[in-house]
Amino acid sequence: MDFGTAVWSSRAWQAAAVEWLDHRLADAGIRRTGPVAHPHIRAWATAVRVPTDRGTYWFKACSPGTAFEVRLYAVLAERVPAHVLRPLAADPDRAWILLPDGGPLLGEQLSGPALARALGAALVQYGRVQLDLMPAAGRMLAAGVADMRPAAMLQQFDRAVAMTAAGVRDDPDRRGRRAAVAAARPAVERWCATVAQSALPASLDHNDLHPRNIFWDGAGSGSGQARFFDWGDAVLAHPFAAALVPLGMVRRFLDEPLDGPGFLAVRNAYLDLFRDLAPAEDLPAMLETACRVAKIARAHTWQRAIGAAAEQGDEAADRFRDAPLDTLVAVLDQDWLTVG
Repeated sequence: MDFGTAVWSSRAWQAAAVEWLDHRLADAGIRRTGPVAHPHIRAWATAVRVPTDRGTYWFKACSPGTAFEVRLYAVLAERVPAHVLRPLAADPDRAWILLPDGGPLLGEQLSGPALARALGAALVQYGRVQLDLMPAAGRMLAAGVADMRPAAMLQQFDRAVAMTAAGVRDDPDRRGRRAAVAAARPAVERWCATVAQSALPASLDHNDLHPRNIFWDGAGSGSGQARFFDWGDAVLAHPFAAALVPLGMVRRFLDEPLDGPGFLAVRNAYLDLFRDLAPAEDLPAMLETACRVAKIARAHTWQRAIGAAAEQGDEAADRFRDAPLDTLVAVLDQDWLTVG
């Protein structure tokens, strides 16, 4: 698999990509109507905008660390087609995929309380997606989605602590924060055990479910239809792990505390989806613990991205070097929605 910012910026790679996508468009009876644009090149993925006589398409190439996204799309398109983009074509061996444009992003249309309400509605819709995907857990693992199910999370915590060792020797502050995280292992073990006892089956945690990863068909309103995309950070986890990012943003957009009426309305609407699978009175506490444990998976995601950037000399490696440790420190925060 050819990948990386240097490869993706080369004329040879771009010519090969355009040749491939042109053939795939032609197979579907679609014609490209102008030159492609290449606005997004990152260490972990790149995207090419493709104008056609059927609207805009996007060609995406992934690095080895996110290549599973191409195979995951096959599962999503089969199980939850109304909630995701349906690929026009894919080449899993090269980690290439061709997708239709999904329209305006949620984060481009709304702000403040209106954005909070729409994001809450999108979270409820995502909860339905999670329920539909629960029977496909094995297929998602086979596609390469990382295993962050509750039983694996203490081991994942230990791995995350170990991976943050680099760079702390000459930095007393980083060394002290890492020591505090390591010393909290007994508490983390209790939290992981609590989540492992949950009656809820594992499902797909998008792991970065924010308003710019959601297409929104709502005419600029707080109610509408969402479609979810950008699955390169996704993991298989306790379903409530997926609520960490959107609930944190809902609270911020509402400017409410955790017991505020608007926040609780969003939280409860999401939890109500799972009442048939676990006692309703247990769900709020399980949500808090699952979100706390979910930060461990986010630390791994940061480390993977930084590693890809470092391999390619990308300045993002230095800019985000503290993110894995910051995220682990947030596991201990009294505020269960803090993400680091």
